[in-house]
Amino acid sequence: MNPKLIRQLPSKTMKLPFYIVDVFAEKKYSGNQLAVFDNAQNLTTQQMQDIALEINFAESTFITKIDSEKNEVEVRIFTPEFEMQFAGHPIIGTSWVLMNCIRPTESNTINLMVPVGIIPVYQDQDLVWLQSAEPEFFNTFQPNDFLDFSTLKMVDFDTEFPIQEVSTGSAFVIVPLNNKEALANLELNSVKMNEWLQLNCKTSFRALYFFCLEEGNLYSRMLYFENNQLKEDAATGSASTCLQAFLLHYYSSDLEIINHQGDYIGRPSRIYFNGKKSQNNYEIKIGGKIQFIAKGEWEV
Repeated sequence: MNPKLIRQLPSKTMKLPFYIVDVFAEKKYSGNQLAVFDNAQNLTTQQMQDIALEINFAESTFITKIDSEKNEVEVRIFTPEFEMQFAGHPIIGTSWVLMNCIRPTESNTINLMVPVGIIPVYQDQDLVWLQSAEPEFFNTFQPNDFLDFSTLKMVDFDTEFPIQEVSTGSAFVIVPLNNKEALANLELNSVKMNEWLQLNCKTSFRALYFFCLEEGNLYSRMLYFENNQLKEDAATGSASTCLQAFLLHYYSSDLEIINHQGDYIGRPSRIYFNGKKSQNNYEIKIGGKIQFIAKGEWEV
């Protein structure tokens, strides 16, 4: 038989429902983008990683198990480069998709199971909230460290606060600045910054979270490395839980404020803080609005 006449049969494929949302977004096309894949239990880790790289958002999530009796959902979180143990905007965005698209009539509360443990999430009107794990406070640093790899000057630092690495599952070096002008004009030498992060950070996820408090408002920028490139994130839930812990520890034991992030990269984001500290116990909650963008079917 002429091999040219033999029709190639299509290989067996999996088809996954997926959703795209903007998280911590007051309106569409702002906040931080997220892709959520349902029925992903049969994917390999490598397949999840490949899909996350193809989507190329800051993170994508994969729902691998839904336990309706316990109201628990297992979720895996991937950046384009690696799997995350915890990340705030993927947890909040995935929970919104579960409560409004996949299981729209079941409950306005849900427990997401991620590698760091169970994260309780609930929806209150148009805000979705999560409560993070207890924070860990690591090393403190001096402003002098940053003069070598940034455009910052000593007068730009808010010396009422330390510079400190904090983790609630993912760690960030929290850097307090004096005002929005210092935040807006910030530039970094990526090579020297990366060398400093590798030398000083205790975890494999290395990032700087700059913030300032000005006239009762909170503004921030998160810069990190991914695939050897310096990037800025539009809205970082995990960093916000670390920043909230930091502010509860050093600023106020009862905190309600909105964190403004993403303004300097054209993706304005609003992350709602609601936290309390009593003795050494932290109740850290962050919330945000979610905008539905699209849904479809992904072929693997």
